[in-house]
Amino acid sequence: MLGINGIPLKLILFLCLHFSFLTAGDDHQFIYPGFAGSDIIVNGLAEVTPNGLLHMTNGSTQLKGQAFHPTPLKFHDPLNGTVQSFSTSFVFAIRSIAPGVSAHGLTFFISPTKNMSNAFSNQFLGLLSKSKNGNSSNHIFAVELDTVLSSDLLDKDDNHVGIDINDLRSVKAHYAGYYDDMSGNFHNLSLASFDAMQVWVDYDGGRKQISVTLAPLQMAKPRKPLVSITYDLSGVLKDNHKSYVGFSSSTGILDSHHYVLGWSFGMNQPAPAINTSKLPKLPRIGPKPRSKLLEIVLPVASATLVLALVTVIFLVIRRKIRYAELREDWEVEFGPHRFSYKDLFHATEGFKNKHLLGIGGFGRVYKGVLRKSKSEVAVKRVSHESRQGMKEFIAEIVSMGRLRHKNIVQLLGYCRRKGELLLVYDYMPNASLDKYLHDNTMQTLDWAQRFRIVQGVASGLLYLHEDWEQVVIHRDIKASNVLLDGDMNGRLGDFGLARLYDHGTDPQTTHVVGTMGYIAPELTRTGRASTLTDVFAFGVFLLEVTCGRRPISQQDGQDDPFMLVDWVLDHWQKESLPNAVDTRLLDNYNVDEACLALKLGLLCSHPLPIARPNMRQVMQYLDGNALFPEQILMEVIRNGGMDRGTNYVVSLPAPSSTSYGTMSVDLSGGR
Repeated sequence: MLGINGIPLKLILFLCLHFSFLTAGDDHQFIYPGFAGSDIIVNGLAEVTPNGLLHMTNGSTQLKGQAFHPTPLKFHDPLNGTVQSFSTSFVFAIRSIAPGVSAHGLTFFISPTKNMSNAFSNQFLGLLSKSKNGNSSNHIFAVELDTVLSSDLLDKDDNHVGIDINDLRSVKAHYAGYYDDMSGNFHNLSLASFDAMQVWVDYDGGRKQISVTLAPLQMAKPRKPLVSITYDLSGVLKDNHKSYVGFSSSTGILDSHHYVLGWSFGMNQPAPAINTSKLPKLPRIGPKPRSKLLEIVLPVASATLVLALVTVIFLVIRRKIRYAELREDWEVEFGPHRFSYKDLFHATEGFKNKHLLGIGGFGRVYKGVLRKSKSEVAVKRVSHESRQGMKEFIAEIVSMGRLRHKNIVQLLGYCRRKGELLLVYDYMPNASLDKYLHDNTMQTLDWAQRFRIVQGVASGLLYLHEDWEQVVIHRDIKASNVLLDGDMNGRLGDFGLARLYDHGTDPQTTHVVGTMGYIAPELTRTGRASTLTDVFAFGVFLLEVTCGRRPISQQDGQDDPFMLVDWVLDHWQKESLPNAVDTRLLDNYNVDEACLALKLGLLCSHPLPIARPNMRQVMQYLDGNALFPEQILMEVIRNGGMDRGTNYVVSLPAPSSTSYGTMSVDLSGGR
């Protein structure tokens, strides 16, 4: 049978089909509407689930996963050597122990190799190692979806999207969210919200413009990108060399799952649109729904159906009335005021984003104004399903409603309704202390304000450790957890990680929690938090307030991070302590108080727990009711660097007087 110009029709059909196959699978465009049966390459924890999800991490802690499109792509234009325009889109979801809590994150990357076996997990996201981070020889471009604030990588928050060039210290980043096309307003999104979201990454080769856009699933791509920067990738991606595209992900100390549901890519053309209605489904949260009563009674006569509906309505109403009157024993025992959900809903105008104060601990925090009293409050929403042992968790948090101290953020009450817990606190109008220490746009606190804040936090800790009916270990003392009231007094807040135990008993071993830079060394070895691990964190906090510097930070041009404790110790040894005080104070401060704060910070943050004072002794030093033991500081620091296993006699002030007792410090860990 003849076709066109004498060419057989069968041959024409064969060539058309063959050309269609090449176009669908060539180097310039591809789409994965799910990954079941695909030839995508996976490494580490990454796997393809039976229903087609690309499961990057499976909940195993401190590990990584990577996935690659199998065919490397040629990004450079062979005519002029510049990187061509490209576009990619993907749908992802992050799930962990609770919405808004995750570790660590996910990246889309372009890399000259698919051998990433040396990449680190945790904050390096399975993409780079510490030694290679920042090297121009990496030839890596990436977009990170990061859910942990890593101060050594200069992160500004724990929920951001960043553009990375050979380095996980992003060249530009923005808090996760999107701009509304109608109003232009910015709307926050939580990357670890459990919900699927879509990302678009576009590079304009002519304008050298990188744009990243984020939106909830089912929403059209917003016109305004979330983050955009002008950057020529021609000097980044390896010339005369094909590169791989793919994803990397890593976990930290939390059980976290990272999913990619679908992915598309286009070179010199838009990425093919992803049909979100046909993507594989994420795993179900909670038990399977039970069969509906109406599906059972549909075949029944109309009279029976009406009777059944009346019965169901009666049962539902009776259950609501019964629940409204429900008061469990543990709620009565701990007993702070119970707010109605209606009052809190109206106080926050329906929990609108414009009232969102922040995301931390185990939920979101909103500002509200109670209608009856006109008082301002902060309302934290915590999901009942966000963690195991929720009843015990609620009981422990609510029990702290009985804490009464002027330097502790007061828990005013709570509400339980529809599967969530709402905690109501005093509202602190001046936000957290860390903004005044590390945000150059905020006013600088003078020394008198700083010293008063330090004294207040120390007084609150003494109350928690010794003066309340139980011992309360805070476990997360840091500047961002110190809130400032209207008079700029410091109040210790966020007790989401706190633990209680009876006086005279030993604390139980728990998971290691806290913030890097504030965690006492013995805690990582034994997993046993104590009042002395709180003292360690307070010592680091004391240095941070006095010096105006973070405990750990990465300095430009330096491989090793800046360690605040070591830096202050070096000044103490050189007898130049005033040079460590925050330069923004412009020498307008009490030198004796500042030097006392620095020396006390060193003593509190000593690596040996037995060398640290307790909080009652700390208060005596800060209030001037006891002389600071200069000789003790010299002994414990100098002896701390000598041979382990030697016993040293260290004098520490008795708690109730300014006299000194003695104790033997065994540097091998004994007493």
